Amino acid sequence: MSTKPSKPRGFMFKRIKKKRCRLCSGKTEGIDFKDADFLKSYITERGKIIPRRVSGNCAKHQRTVTKAVKKGREAGVIPFTAE
Repeated sequence: MSTKPSKPRGFMFKRIKKKRCRLCSGKTEGIDFKDADFLKSYITERGKIIPRRVSGNCAKHQRTVTKAVKKGREAGVIPFTAE
């Protein structure tokens, strides 16, 4: 008779809470490229755009955030790289 090694009784998978899109839940109408404080929350210290899987945005809003960040960089509102 074979005995299977069993898992400890208290072992359970910890469910990771799914991130919600802040822009969908907040019912924001549009993203303005001139709003530097808002866009800085989607940029790392090095100046890179935070990806969708990390920020929790939906695909639609991640595209608009990316476009707004790039437009803000061209306008000079947001720096391209860290200083």
